[in-house]
Amino acid sequence: MNLVVSEAADAVVTLTLDRAEKRNALSIALRDEISDALDRLAVDEDVKVVVITGRGDVFSAGFDLGEFERLDDEDHARRLWASSDRWHRTLIEFPLPLVAAVNGPALAGGFDLAVMCDVRVASETARFAHPEMTFGDVVYGPLHDLVGGAVARDLCLTGRPIDAAEALHLHLVSAVVPPGDVVVEAQRFAALISRAPRPVLLRTKGKALRRAGVAGATLDL
Repeated sequence: MNLVVSEAADAVVTLTLDRAEKRNALSIALRDEISDALDRLAVDEDVKVVVITGRGDVFSAGFDLGEFERLDDEDHARRLWASSDRWHRTLIEFPLPLVAAVNGPALAGGFDLAVMCDVRVASETARFAHPEMTFGDVVYGPLHDLVGGAVARDLCLTGRPIDAAEALHLHLVSAVVPPGDVVVEAQRFAALISRAPRPVLLRTKGKALRRAGVAGATLDL
């Protein structure tokens, strides 16, 4: 297992990426475990909010690049892209609030993971970047929806890293805290959110999704 799923506590569930030795790289297996967990939680009447964080000192270094070395294997390539498309779609369309506890660097697909959450809390050690722009497509739409075209184009076209302080200035994150406090702070935001009835949260998230209008396969986002 590459993902730890907590029990619901006060209507909040925490998902922890558990590949610290691989900088929580988003392998096919980990993406599928996230998608499976979110599918279950979406219909769990005891859940109102999901917090996502990473084990260790990295939120996620992005997709597991070793898996891209086998794209000449047609079965593997189909599985890789199907997993990617499902993972992006499951996160973007998740009907309840998602809170990212960004405990360290969030790079490439890890940046996307943070951006596809509704609220982000960052450790002082967090940084965000799209280094994959030097060799492949960048997911643009969800970031644009959060920070607008000027900032999204800057970060997606240049790939330049930003630290937690700049992320706060750009309103990409809602709070910056010491490393040991990031999950606690994310859970504080989750507790504020969970004061609302579940049907209200579903309707409010639905409004946000309709307004964003993000659609398409991974490479079209």
